Amino acid sequence: MTKPIKRHIALQPWSKDHHYGLLLSWKIKKGFSLGIDPERIKKYTDWFWVNHLIPHFETEEQFVFPILGNDNSLVKQALAEHKQLKFLFEKEDAISDTLSKIETLLNNHIRFEERVLFNAIQEIANEKEVQILNKAHNGSEDFGLWDDEFWI
Repeated sequence: MTKPIKRHIALQPWSKDHHYGLLLSWKIKKGFSLGIDPERIKKYTDWFWVNHLIPHFETEEQFVFPILGNDNSLVKQALAEHKQLKFLFEKEDAISDTLSKIETLLNNHIRFEERVLFNAIQEIANEKEVQILNKAHNGSEDFGLWDDEFWI
């Protein structure tokens, strides 16, 4: 059994967002396993992208990643994955294939940020950077506001 990650309190709001991102991946996978029409799943992923992932990516890129610097290889990887995810979420064709790619990439991306990137950030963040992080996250909203719970 793996040891739980001790997340610095200043990064915990982003980790909470990551939890909901992992749930999105699970919901996509669950929808497919239940034979749900991919259009129904896409409506939800489109909503989640606009209302949660775009703001999450923006705050990570503005406040979290600069602690390591944009030239850091871990930050470069995270930024490249953000770009790939943006492309996939905004893609309007090959819906089933695209959703499958989103499910896999989002899951792997979150695991990378939680297990590798955030650990590196919390190891070097100074007090001033921690204070900025404490003020930067605008708080997670209710991620469950969706009428068509296709995953149930």
